[in-house]
Amino acid sequence: MTDGPAHWNGVYAARGETELTWYEEQPVLSYELAAKYAKPGEAVIDIGGGAARLVDRLVAGGHGPVTVLDISEAALRISRDRLGESGAGVTWVAADVRTWVPPRRYALWHDRAVFHFLTEARDRAAYVAAMDRALAPGGAAIIATFDADGPETCSGLPVARYAPEDLARALEDLAPGRFRPLESRRHVHETPKGRHQAFQVSVFTKDKD
Repeated sequence: MTDGPAHWNGVYAARGETELTWYEEQPVLSYELAAKYAKPGEAVIDIGGGAARLVDRLVAGGHGPVTVLDISEAALRISRDRLGESGAGVTWVAADVRTWVPPRRYALWHDRAVFHFLTEARDRAAYVAAMDRALAPGGAAIIATFDADGPETCSGLPVARYAPEDLARALEDLAPGRFRPLESRRHVHETPKGRHQAFQVSVFTKDKD
């Protein structure tokens, strides 16, 4: 499987954390939205969070319990090593979200750039089914993807680009009546090499089971 653990472990082995195209020293928008939609003490899961620094901000801000799920054990190791003892309360899960079975319910689901790698309908359906099982009623899902004018590939893989209305329609098609859009924002990310990538960041709520 070209998008499996071997691929992503290789990506993290090839470059340092600060050289990855998605690197953010300060995940300002992700943390702003996470803090808006999850109160301290409520369970949060960061999908594809790997080496990203949202977990640092969540722990420092008193949020959680926090779970970080990533298909790459190498990515998780970067964050575990970086946080050290301050990350003792974080749950680290090396798993593919498409086959992962949530062990609990979460108040917040955050995904900065996993969903747009799911170019096959069956993979998108598996992702949304996992999100539905994982989110508690009243919970929020923050999903960031490349915008309609964003890159067509990332890390050697094709991606599916979405305008906010396209993402809302995709979720509705996959899980009718399950996820209601709350807001969306456009975000232009500057890579470590100075390139600009257009993202859309949408927030949905799950009103009921």
